[in-house]
Amino acid sequence: MVRMTYRRAGVDISAAERLVERIRPIALKTARPGLLAGVGGFSALFDLKSRNYRHPVLVSSTDGVGTKLKIAFMMNVHDTVGIDLVAMGVNDILTQGAEPLFFLDYFATGRLKPRTALEVIRGIAAGCRLAGCALIGGETAEMPSFYGDGEYDLAGFAVGVVEKKNIPDPAVIVPGDLLVGLPSSGLHSNGYSLARRVLLDVRGLKLGDRISELGRTLGEEMLEPTRIYAGAIQKLVRRHAIKGIAHITGGGIPGNLPRIFPRGRRARIRRGSWPVPPIFDLIQRFGGVSQAEMDRTFNNGLGIILVVGKREADRVGRALKKMGEKWYLIGEVRKGERGVAFVS
Repeated sequence: MVRMTYRRAGVDISAAERLVERIRPIALKTARPGLLAGVGGFSALFDLKSRNYRHPVLVSSTDGVGTKLKIAFMMNVHDTVGIDLVAMGVNDILTQGAEPLFFLDYFATGRLKPRTALEVIRGIAAGCRLAGCALIGGETAEMPSFYGDGEYDLAGFAVGVVEKKNIPDPAVIVPGDLLVGLPSSGLHSNGYSLARRVLLDVRGLKLGDRISELGRTLGEEMLEPTRIYAGAIQKLVRRHAIKGIAHITGGGIPGNLPRIFPRGRRARIRRGSWPVPPIFDLIQRFGGVSQAEMDRTFNNGLGIILVVGKREADRVGRALKKMGEKWYLIGEVRKGERGVAFVS
């Protein structure tokens, strides 16, 4: 009779314990004021008093990377999706004007491969440094037969804080306010099921193919990390009257921008007022994808849209230029049913 152990059943506790010890110094490099206890304990501690807020409000978000992970598996490149994981959560809490404080991750796989897991965690730590938040904890789950060989899933949890009086108020958005777009770095982490279907299955491209329009391989383009907008947004909300901030993720502009509007407000957006990265044109042409489908699936080149008053727009533009940020005046707020109208 074979003596069964947890390891024989597919779970290597010792490997997980060794992984935690290797993660600890990586996480410590993301430490910031307020961090009291992080990776290694049953829970983590963060002291809000260190931030000098009069009326602090906690802001939280959770998200994943989606089927972009399939590209990471195919290319055996795992650090960039760690940055994506942080970006998706942090960019969401930035819409409330929040300062990112800390981040937690969940890494689940069928069989733990420490080298792959460490690559992912290093990417998460890099994303946390870009966002200015601490990697304060996480969870590694080894679940035999639940995932395919070499596959894993990720979830992330971002927590920030904002002074209550500085939370953007949708009620102040009025007709005539202007829409300022900040460029994306490409696909970010949305629409990959359609992108993979069109580019890899329908068109038959390989991830190693060098695409002239992209100036690099298809795989490099598809693994380009999601931009983290923490630096720019934090500076803007401290010094300027930003009425609304929308993170353009799954659902595109039509599915995200109206979420920050009060009733009776809609967006009028001018096509051609910002450059659309070539990856979107390739998907549209190769897949025969309609413009409406592109609009509601992808960010089409804009990762963040700000709502600002006319009098504030020039100052915001100058501030962004001083930061080295590109920005585009893409349209304005109109009166009408909540939604988005695109015009040529």
